[in-house]
Amino acid sequence: MDETNTGFMSHNGGLKLKRIDDNNYSFSSSVKEVHLNTGKTVHGGYLSTIADTGMGTAAHIISNKRCVTISLEVKFISAAFLNQILIGKVKIQKKTNSLIFITCEILNSDSIVVTASGVWKIL
Repeated sequence: MDETNTGFMSHNGGLKLKRIDDNNYSFSSSVKEVHLNTGKTVHGGYLSTIADTGMGTAAHIISNKRCVTISLEVKFISAAFLNQILIGKVKIQKKTNSLIFITCEILNSDSIVVTASGVWKIL
């Protein structure tokens, strides 16, 4: 089952996550009207959600166990807009017996929109 399209994410349009290799993953998401804020740009909460979901799913895959986010830092670099395809690039930086350290960039066709990093606890 692709867990990036269930639960909370089913209300956000889901993600298409793809494994590149053991340490690299990518995902995509199409921007819909529901993802916009009142300024007609993509809401920061949505960008944070897809970063967290993409990185968390990669943590689950690499560990083959359930993982929870214990730290998430998001930096908003530029705006994204309606009908754009956002591409996330996820990199596993380090995995220990109990923690996974991950970074992510989310890009539109023009530039980096978000950079994110976090730590996931392996349950």
